[in-house]
Amino acid sequence: MTEQPTSHEGRQPLAARPQERARPRAETAGTAAVPGPAVPTPNGPPQDMQDLAATAKREGDRLRFVGAATRRIARGIDLDEIVLGLCRATVPTFSDAILVYLRDPLPVGDERPVSPFVLRLRRTDRLRLADDTADFGAVSPIAVIDPHNDLTPAAELCEVRSGGALSEVLRGVRPVFGDSAAARAALPELLGADRTVPNGHRAILAPLRGRRRVIGAAVFLRRPDRPAFEPNDLLVAAQLATHTALGIDKAVLYGREAYIADELQRTMLPEGLPQPTGVRLASRYLPAAETARVGGDWYDAIPLPGSRVALVVGDVMGHSMTSAAIMGQLRTTAQTLAGLDLPPQEVLHHLDEQAQRLGHDRMATCMYAVYDPVSHRITIANAGHPPPVLLHLGGRAEVLRVPPGAPIGVGGVDFEAVELDAPAGATLLLYTDGLVESRLRDVWTGIEQLRERLAATAQLTGPDHSPPLEALCDDVLDMLGPGDRDDDIALLAARFDGIAPSDVAYWFLEPEDAAPGRARRLARRALSRWGLEELSDAVELLVSEVVTNAVRYAERPVTLRLLRTDVLRCEVGDDSPQLPRQRKARDTDEGGRGLFLVNRLARRWGATRLSSGKVVWFELPARL
Repeated sequence: MTEQPTSHEGRQPLAARPQERARPRAETAGTAAVPGPAVPTPNGPPQDMQDLAATAKREGDRLRFVGAATRRIARGIDLDEIVLGLCRATVPTFSDAILVYLRDPLPVGDERPVSPFVLRLRRTDRLRLADDTADFGAVSPIAVIDPHNDLTPAAELCEVRSGGALSEVLRGVRPVFGDSAAARAALPELLGADRTVPNGHRAILAPLRGRRRVIGAAVFLRRPDRPAFEPNDLLVAAQLATHTALGIDKAVLYGREAYIADELQRTMLPEGLPQPTGVRLASRYLPAAETARVGGDWYDAIPLPGSRVALVVGDVMGHSMTSAAIMGQLRTTAQTLAGLDLPPQEVLHHLDEQAQRLGHDRMATCMYAVYDPVSHRITIANAGHPPPVLLHLGGRAEVLRVPPGAPIGVGGVDFEAVELDAPAGATLLLYTDGLVESRLRDVWTGIEQLRERLAATAQLTGPDHSPPLEALCDDVLDMLGPGDRDDDIALLAARFDGIAPSDVAYWFLEPEDAAPGRARRLARRALSRWGLEELSDAVELLVSEVVTNAVRYAERPVTLRLLRTDVLRCEVGDDSPQLPRQRKARDTDEGGRGLFLVNRLARRWGATRLSSGKVVWFELPARL
């Protein structure tokens, strides 16, 4: 159906417009009569005064009903609540049954309408008497609302074709009586070709028009034993239909915005966590309750040169699509800064500058930590974020003393980093404030409860074993109560395994022609000490190629480090910032095949730029 744009500017409200359809008095029970000469009564005022009083009372009742019904409809937040509010407000006060049809699918915003469109029966309620049988007019003192038993069986779907009778009624926007010519032609199309309103029942067909287009229709039905609908009831139906349609429009837009924001946030969170050497990771993300909408919480784990890993948790203030977008920008910035291997306090400083560039009111909190499995140390910098909790192997849970710092976006604030021990077997827990703060408790009470919960969980596994990481995350979330879902929750847990000193070999090589040969000998000795002689040929070849390339550009001593874990990792560092690039060597070239060999023989390899140069690394299986 092609709908004509309708302008509402300068038009009177429905309640103020003259009634366009007058019904004969003989057909309308309960309609006020035209006043005539006053007829005195023996014991009271004239008859016309009684009629006027009765009419005024009826109109007052109508106004009170409309006010209560529209308030009930407006209380609904989502689509189903609004439709249910309409049904509960009208049955049985205004009608004995109601059928609500909505477009399928419902249009959102400025989406172009399609023709023909489909109406789907969204809900139907009826007043059912306790001993109700096939005879709808049976009398019973007990009445209940039955949403599953229709007054008249209706079709589930209805296709509204352009130019049809139903299309014309919906296009006219205003409600019509069921016995009008337009409704008699439209109702069979809506209810189904072989279905109609039962004999003796009165009906009103009311289009549901949103801000831009008709989005559905409602059918109000009354039993034969009730007064028939009056002309003023059309105004009541129009008010109910208008409030319902506008509420549905708002709910659809709200749902689409919340869905987009939620999808935006989820796509900006990491799909999976890396598996860096010497640390195990687990994470959880729990969205807020629906009433709080989406937030800007995020977490990240970023592998760094030297087998280190950066652990990041942040929270953009606010709950909106804008918060989710800012979160994505800050997370991307943090990943870029981590790739430059900047100290944690420098990363927060640059994030602060980036937040100020995004806007004056772009505020966020962030915790940035770097774990080194070789030195068993962790460096942490904080920007207004709740402090992390460290669960030791013996079961002691400790809230780390980290300088609080100012939130990101304040500007002109120096951030401070602290270096702490990260013993093997300990677990670091980073989280956002949604885990520890709510309407029912302040943040420090929540942190203390979190510390006690971690200690109690660790006691169950004994002093010599750390609790399973995934189960620990689930147990932490179980501490949340019914009123603790005001905000999103991001949780990142890191179990420190570390790398034993006996599994690390480290050397300095002078940038000279003899360096590649010395590197091969040192690597061979280390592999022999670890019982990995079968890797000697491959490691010597790859070490020689990488060290040769480093010596060519280095001016200071080159570093060579071998790490034995579940894989054998080799790292070669130099002071040249230029990253190597693999290229295809020509048949006549004498060089240029080093990285080709590394790419073919190594399990993984890569190069990372540092503030003082670069590191080229490759990995081989610990056993061939």
